[in-house]
Amino acid sequence: MKLLILLTICFLFNNSYSQKLNYPETRKVDQVDEYFGKKIADPFRWLEDDRAPEVKEWVTKQNEVTFNFLENIPFRNQIKEHLQNSFDYPRYSAPFREGENYFFFRNDGLQNQSIMFIQKGLDGTPEVLIDPNKFSEDGTVRLSSTSISPDGKKLAYSISRSGSDWQEIYVLDIETKTRTTDSLAWIKFSRANWHRDGFYYSRYDVPEDADKTFSEKNEFHKVYYHKLGTPQSEDRLVYEDSDPLKFFSVSITEDERFMFLYGSGKGQGNSLAIRNLKDGEKNFTKIIDAMDYQYWVIENFDDKIILFTNKNAPNGKLVMYDAANPKSEMKDFIAEKEFPLDNISFVGGKFFLTYMRDVTHHVFAYDRDGKFLHNIDLPGLGTVSGFGGKMKDEETFYTFTSYNYPPTIFKYDIKNSRTELFRKSEVKFEPKDFEVKQLFYPSKDGTKIPMFVMHKKGIELNGKNPTILYGYGGFNASMNPAFSPTIIAWMQMGGVYAVANLRGGSEYGEKWHEAGMLLNKQNVFDDFIFAAKFLIEKKYTSSDYIAINGVSNGGLLVGTVINQRPELFRVAIPEVGVMDMLRYEKFTIGWNWAPEYGSVKDSVHFENLLGYSPLHNISEKINYPAVMITTADHDDRVVPAHSFKYAAQLQKKYKGDDPILLRIETRSGHGASSVSKSIELNADKFSFIFYVMGLKPKL
Repeated sequence: MKLLILLTICFLFNNSYSQKLNYPETRKVDQVDEYFGKKIADPFRWLEDDRAPEVKEWVTKQNEVTFNFLENIPFRNQIKEHLQNSFDYPRYSAPFREGENYFFFRNDGLQNQSIMFIQKGLDGTPEVLIDPNKFSEDGTVRLSSTSISPDGKKLAYSISRSGSDWQEIYVLDIETKTRTTDSLAWIKFSRANWHRDGFYYSRYDVPEDADKTFSEKNEFHKVYYHKLGTPQSEDRLVYEDSDPLKFFSVSITEDERFMFLYGSGKGQGNSLAIRNLKDGEKNFTKIIDAMDYQYWVIENFDDKIILFTNKNAPNGKLVMYDAANPKSEMKDFIAEKEFPLDNISFVGGKFFLTYMRDVTHHVFAYDRDGKFLHNIDLPGLGTVSGFGGKMKDEETFYTFTSYNYPPTIFKYDIKNSRTELFRKSEVKFEPKDFEVKQLFYPSKDGTKIPMFVMHKKGIELNGKNPTILYGYGGFNASMNPAFSPTIIAWMQMGGVYAVANLRGGSEYGEKWHEAGMLLNKQNVFDDFIFAAKFLIEKKYTSSDYIAINGVSNGGLLVGTVINQRPELFRVAIPEVGVMDMLRYEKFTIGWNWAPEYGSVKDSVHFENLLGYSPLHNISEKINYPAVMITTADHDDRVVPAHSFKYAAQLQKKYKGDDPILLRIETRSGHGASSVSKSIELNADKFSFIFYVMGLKPKL
């Protein structure tokens, strides 16, 4: 017994980083920028050129330090195997119909990419239509989007390589399952919108030097029409704008009567223009010019067009626009409710509106005149998606999920308002073994913030449970409850997992979003800090056993709060984070985030950004928690330079003994590019957390 105790003590306190890690030497440059009379040094500016040989060498050396550390964790391989077992169950998408055929996606469990199937009728035999796992040997080429032609004969699909936002579009003949000669490139944030013998899509101009497109600013998004069987060089330009910092996309109504042009990127909303295809109009007529509010077309009944908007309705509502009388005012169709409208569809003659109440979904059906019909009974409190289809469909499908409810597909009989189970998840998981609670805690200013906390039943609230606190808080994005094999694996190993629904998201509508953006951004950081304090107060964990994690804007969140309250956390994992708030606008689509963060071109916003920028607030006086920064070599949304400069600065200034690691994934982008890479990343995160905390996972 004494020997066992001694070995345990050695495991807890004799970790391999007891001696300081030897980080790669990172040279400094004499770079100083001036903003409104204030001079700001940027000594690691050279790391922004992530294609330069010197930067590549630096990346290799950083990865050597990181993976040498991770490989010495004795239970790392066990955690990876545990995650593989957690992922190893069949996963399906809800089916959708075009003509006589139904289409759906399936992943057997550990396949890197889900496979698209086709079958005739719901009782037909499924056949493989596209297998993205055959696109590349390592499974890092993904199927990004699919669009089936109205006659059901052609499939336009886009792919992305190694997680990049750049896409290529190809066309498949559905009957023969062979690819046509159509091949399109330099596409971003677009999909094919079919019309007649081709489709519309949006792209950027072909760059003079393709190698320099990775981090350079993306400008002049344009809409084109591609006719099947012709080269991309002959595609017809449909719309361009003199403002380089906008996105454009089009949609076409089901009856092919109208085309709509959306513009975004300059505000919190979008512009909207219309073109009557039946009347042969050549130009677009503006409906909404300013980008202050959102307007999205849902359906049209001849000239009467139903749109979603949040103008004068922070929670969202439906309005009607009369295309035959364009100067007339829009009329309310379905009024705003006390909780936010999260999704809308029109199928089989009914509107299905999904509302969010305390971060859980509720679905209501309305007739085509906007009259309330009935609720859709859901299995519980969770998240729903689907209700897609066409005007004359008699059925639709939806998927329901929650943290302790694996994704389950239901079929809904529209005419008879009846739901039946269509496909149950085959995951080996017992909900009764786990506990999921939604708690509400006060933030710094007293605002009540919702948070989901989950763990295995029977844990002792003694302040010693390894806990991951996850947050995002921005861009009007809500963190809805959804089943995750990764979270299940963490709980099975003895961990507590908490998701805080911070301001800046859409959980309570646009007002909730506005309370966490621009000059209100500190609210988001306070909400996250007070979530940690609440978990500690309630004895779920303590500052010795809490890890914080966030991705993208959530990476910014993690980087900021460890500058502000480092003593609260034992481990921090900022993933693909926005870390340089003074230069984020200069890379790829970073300019599009200015309506959310503010711009350094404005003196007030500059001071605000400088006040919390993770990179610029690192201090030698702070005793930081252990940090593992993650990024990827093909992330062209939040470019790796953010993480590179942040890691270099943190390694230079931090004087403590805890590790500051930079993990750079290869052939991956803004999020893991394959299932295997996702498993590897999460295995490293969990291993790092347990090891730094001096704990052994319960495997």
